[in-house]
Amino acid sequence: MASLEVSRSPRRSRRELEVRSPRQNKYSVLLPTYNERENLPLIVWLLVKSFCESGINYEIIIIDDGSPDGTRDVAEQLEKIYGSDRILLRPREKKLGLGTAYIHGMKHATGNYIIIMDADLSHHPKFIPEFIRKQKEGNFDIVSGTRYKGNGGVYGWDLKRKIISDGVLPCCPGWSLLGSSDPPILASWDYSRGANFLTQILLRPGASDLTGSFRLYRKEVLEKLIEKCVSKGYVFQMEMIVRARQLNYTIGEVPISFVDRVYGESKLGGNEIVSFLKGLLTLFATT
Repeated sequence: MASLEVSRSPRRSRRELEVRSPRQNKYSVLLPTYNERENLPLIVWLLVKSFCESGINYEIIIIDDGSPDGTRDVAEQLEKIYGSDRILLRPREKKLGLGTAYIHGMKHATGNYIIIMDADLSHHPKFIPEFIRKQKEGNFDIVSGTRYKGNGGVYGWDLKRKIISDGVLPCCPGWSLLGSSDPPILASWDYSRGANFLTQILLRPGASDLTGSFRLYRKEVLEKLIEKCVSKGYVFQMEMIVRARQLNYTIGEVPISFVDRVYGESKLGGNEIVSFLKGLLTLFATT
């Protein structure tokens, strides 16, 4: 009789099994880097700390695009410190674009969920457990960090923007790779509030933060979106959300605090802003 009951029970979908068996999930963090030698040990330490404290199964995939500042050398040392089962260095010879960096990283990812984030400490890993909880609660295809909802915000803007706050990072293992034991003071700015405002008016995507790059995806969803996206540069993240809505993927949001990079220079310049405006108008005309 027991076997008969089992045979009659409905087959559970993949998503139902994921919700019922969360311990089987694995999260692959994709970290594209270019000239992030000073920031990389910090972000990796914070990621490992967050995952270990939360009991989350993880791997961190570093995709370095031929950084001339020695980022790859630092990544190799981090791989030795934390183990090649947790830190995977998968470098490329030169800068080939953010989308192709994700594609390259996913080829080596063994997790069924992908987390994308900046390596410059703009995104704090402490929010990742909240992303995971949100995904499970709503069974979302995508969970996006938002600076423009709830208690989200941007800290330490430049002179063009309101200065909200600053903070301090603790010392961490791997800091000695940089020849210093002193924690940096954070100061930050955010160029994207105006870009986000324009995007909301023109595209009405149904998400509050389109220009951010701190997100959690089901792996197969990210693969499909990258296949559909044609944009490059900073407009790429925006198109990902627009295409997700077109494909009826579900999106959850978690308020986050965004802070500026601790070391190095921002990669946002005049050319990127012009490219963003061109990409925005293209999406407006084609979606």
